[in-house]
Amino acid sequence: MTVESTAARKPRRSSGKRAGAKKPPAGQPELVQLLTPEGERVEHPEYSIDLTPDELRGLYRDMVLTRRFDAEATALQRQGELGLWASLLGQEAAQIGSGRALREDDYVFPTYREHGVAWCRGVDPTNLLGMFRGVNHGGWDPNSNNFHLYTIVIGSQTLHATGYAMGVAKDGADSAVIAYFGDGASSQGDVAEAFTFSAVYNAPVVFFCQNNQWAISEPTERQTRVPLYQRAQGFGFPGVRVDGNDVLACLAVTRSALERARSGQGPTLVEAFTYRMGAHTTSDDPTKYRQDDERAAWEAKDPIQRLKVYLEKEGHADEAYFAALETESDALAKRVREAVRAMPDPDSMAMFENVYADGHALVDEERAQFAAYQASFAEEGN
Repeated sequence: MTVESTAARKPRRSSGKRAGAKKPPAGQPELVQLLTPEGERVEHPEYSIDLTPDELRGLYRDMVLTRRFDAEATALQRQGELGLWASLLGQEAAQIGSGRALREDDYVFPTYREHGVAWCRGVDPTNLLGMFRGVNHGGWDPNSNNFHLYTIVIGSQTLHATGYAMGVAKDGADSAVIAYFGDGASSQGDVAEAFTFSAVYNAPVVFFCQNNQWAISEPTERQTRVPLYQRAQGFGFPGVRVDGNDVLACLAVTRSALERARSGQGPTLVEAFTYRMGAHTTSDDPTKYRQDDERAAWEAKDPIQRLKVYLEKEGHADEAYFAALETESDALAKRVREAVRAMPDPDSMAMFENVYADGHALVDEERAQFAAYQASFAEEGN
């Protein structure tokens, strides 16, 4: 499903009355919301969107299948099939909404949790698992989907994205670049440097921060004294906070930021205010540092459920549709399980390939030493 990338338009009226955007609680910053947790469509004075029933169903399908894949990957790690997994549970709307705002010629720099964005870029879900199984160094060709390999180093991809965007501008292209990072990464120096360079050089880049409230066990209030999106002001470009559990708002806001970048107006910081429902990774135990009632409060804001309520209320989807999607989810899960278990062990010498474009004497020496080390085991066996 491809969501049209035209400029934002006034929302199409439906049978349900659309109320005005709700004000945030006292002391809380404004955030862009187009679909409430109760599944009610609301208007926003600056951002609007008009999607067909088919496009709405497509967004719902994206989120459901992404969540199912993510759950299957977590289960595979628990079964010993993956060494580690970083779940996106709860962040589906932020990733699908922003991912579907991209044009084919835009370029994405992800972290290690952007499984939903990868889905939108056409990366086969099974290709995401090779690195976590330890059988490859990434699993896909970044240039095939304009989706860079996952970045484990916290925050460094924002610099990569800024440099790439500066190159795009020098080439005279009208495409945009988007960099994903979390609230914890916003405290890294790399991110501040990326903000500085992108602003000074007016780079066509969107910084998309998924504020899921926790940098592993560190809450946001231990990282910043102002809302994250307001940091952009100090670097000279705009920032906006969007309801990260509202797929429609994430789509509208990201689309606007990308169009701004493409038209030569420079960077934008989007803070998607969401929540990490699961652990930071499968090696983490969130019960050690956060309360159950906090998770319960965010469960009531579930991004998939709110869109489902809206689809049902507007008559855009029926039980047959949801049943068919469930069957599709089961098939995806089965395919993922089978693909992971069938992945061949890698060639142990492959880690020395592509380190340098033209080879390197030190790498050649290390390759020879490792080959001799491996051969010693065969000799001992004889």
